[in-house]
Amino acid sequence: MYFRFTLVSVLAIGMASAAEVKIVEEIICKVNGDIVTRGDMERQHQTLEAALRQEGLSGLRLQDEMRAREKDILREKIDQLLLISKAKDLNISVDADVTKRIAEIQTTSKIADPDKFHAWVREQSGMTFEDFKQELKNQLLTQKVIGQEVQRTITIPESEKKKYYEEHKNEFVRDEEVYLRQILISTEGKTPEQVAAAEKKAKNLVDRARKGEKFGELARDNSDDTETAKNFGELPPFKRGQLRKEIENIVFSQKKGYVTDPIRLPGGFIIFKVEERFEKGQAPYDDVEEEITSRLAAPQMQPKLRAYLTHLREDAFLQIREGYVDSGAAPGKDTSWQDVAQLKPETVTKEEVAARRRKKFLGIIPHGRVGPAAGTATPSAGSGAASAPAAAPAATPAPATPAPSPAAPGSTPPAK
Repeated sequence: MYFRFTLVSVLAIGMASAAEVKIVEEIICKVNGDIVTRGDMERQHQTLEAALRQEGLSGLRLQDEMRAREKDILREKIDQLLLISKAKDLNISVDADVTKRIAEIQTTSKIADPDKFHAWVREQSGMTFEDFKQELKNQLLTQKVIGQEVQRTITIPESEKKKYYEEHKNEFVRDEEVYLRQILISTEGKTPEQVAAAEKKAKNLVDRARKGEKFGELARDNSDDTETAKNFGELPPFKRGQLRKEIENIVFSQKKGYVTDPIRLPGGFIIFKVEERFEKGQAPYDDVEEEITSRLAAPQMQPKLRAYLTHLREDAFLQIREGYVDSGAAPGKDTSWQDVAQLKPETVTKEEVAARRRKKFLGIIPHGRVGPAAGTATPSAGSGAASAPAAAPAATPAPATPAPSPAAPGSTPPAK
């Protein structure tokens, strides 16, 4: 996978008094409408080190590999944000894929209880379940964009793919596998009467499915397993040994399209539909063509992907704080950090404020005539009205002192 699994960035917002502003996080890069913080970089660094340790690296080998890879940490974070932004432009949605992947992980973990599963995710990944889910979504969005915008431009001739298949047949021998959908009717916390009603409902759903109603829609509308219901009951593929014995004995002995009777489990009644089942042995070419295409396209992917990401950088709003380097920078593009100018409050004395108030007050009093002016004839009765002298111009109020504008996020220099 091109992008490493990382924590979702969180910008900490500090409370500031009028006298003091405390910097609790520093923005080091702006990418269109997103940001990268110093905390993001530190977490990326920790994730990379943990991944390398899991690969068995330590000591000098670990240090050398860290030096070689950490220079690209900011590049990869910018790459991801640019691809996520492009996914929004292309109206790409991966919500169903996220639900499916979460279901696969939960099935593999064999933890049915949602709260326990969320705790397990936190223990394994170091993230809350929501952060883990969002990061998974980001990963899938980037993969979708790469597939749509880059991989589709690479064409592998059919003859070349079939030749590869014949030369690598031993790599496409698979275990027996089954693809399922499910409907769960829960009996958690229910009385005996409610359990009987749940069983009746499950049997009714089996009858409806066997008469031709779409199993996926029945799962969406009736299953109490909300996660799989969102995905029309779809489950990940299973090999022998991954399911409960009583379920495995049924689904691995039936053909595609079979709908089981309700199976009683401790938490409820479950119904399965066999979507597909593959026998153990050599996988046919049609089943592995997509995988072969990916393998053959891989050598062309990296240069094409970097060219595409360079193009995205050229069109993006991108600013990077001094001291940080994007190793994938677009040649000639100015990405220097621009701090927004800050307005400073004007200092005035009490006497100046009082004087301004007097001027403003006097400025609203009209200075009209109150009697005949010296040397001016009073108009007599029946004569035309004499022109009245113009009122004296009102005093112009003094301009108000401008209030200081808050600095834009990231523009305040960090406290030393």
